[in-house]
Amino acid sequence: MLTLSGAKFAAASAVGGRLFRFYWPLLAVIALALSGCMSATTQVAGADPANPSAKVAPVGYRSTVAPYTSLRPAAPAPWRDRNDAVAPRPKQDR
Repeated sequence: MLTLSGAKFAAASAVGGRLFRFYWPLLAVIALALSGCMSATTQVAGADPANPSAKVAPVGYRSTVAPYTSLRPAAPAPWRDRNDAVAPRPKQDR
């Protein structure tokens, strides 16, 4: 059928398109008729989002500013003391 449609299109365009302009209403009617035969909905893969009783994962709260520490300039101090204050503690021998 597609081959026949292609042949008709080629013949109509060779003639100058006079024959093809009569096919547009016919094609529109066929498209509307076929769209009326299709199912209105499709099967969704998961739970329907419109269903209020559908089970969903719990929502947890995580603060976006909780690990914030102020980065304002600190008072000058000897660099060795500041370095020792943030260095990891040495492990005890077992």
